[in-house]
Amino acid sequence: MPGVITMKITDLNRECLLHLCSFLDKDSRKYLSETCHKLQELFHEPSLWPLLNFSSPSELTKKNYILGPALKSLSICWYSSRVKICNIEYWAKTALQTSMCSPHLNTVSDFLQKVCKRCPNLRTLTLSGCAHIGDENLIQVLKHCPHLQSLKLENCSGVTDKTLAVVPLLSKRLHTLHVNFCRNITKGGLSLVRKGCPGIILQADKSADMIGDRKPDEIVSLQRTSRIVILT
Repeated sequence: MPGVITMKITDLNRECLLHLCSFLDKDSRKYLSETCHKLQELFHEPSLWPLLNFSSPSELTKKNYILGPALKSLSICWYSSRVKICNIEYWAKTALQTSMCSPHLNTVSDFLQKVCKRCPNLRTLTLSGCAHIGDENLIQVLKHCPHLQSLKLENCSGVTDKTLAVVPLLSKRLHTLHVNFCRNITKGGLSLVRKGCPGIILQADKSADMIGDRKPDEIVSLQRTSRIVILT
């Protein structure tokens, strides 16, 4: 129409484009970046990625996000029924259960290694249902992300008192620590945190009251001991 000015999205300046992209989810940003070189360059702008939320390990392997120094908050929360299978002790899993865990066995731990290298300004980390991560993964995060203020773990059976023992040593800025439903956390480990970090907000729903992992030989030993006690 005469007098009507047409404008393409790429005609907007960089600040406007960044503002518009901030309202899009990861997939939408990725699809938009595939339309032209200018938007592809915008997709890789670190300041566009201060917050990342993932709802399953499979999302971590997608190429629809950027890890960089701008990342302040990271959440990986998996509530699938498969979480129950992941939390079964490795020696007690059937062949089928092992095969179900195999594709994502190292997915979260490998991702956290990348976070350690690329995201030194991380402030909050939330992990739920990530049964395959262990103490070493979290210790590396505590070492390489010195600005971490909040660490919230839920249903992470691979986490033990070893992580809690280093919290007073490595986490000078940590003010919130949740280890809810982490069955291999004990009262002794929680005591170490309370003594080393008296001002920290510590939450451990059910953790120290749950039955920790035991190897098959330990279970046999316990059964024999209970029989002896009953007989005497």
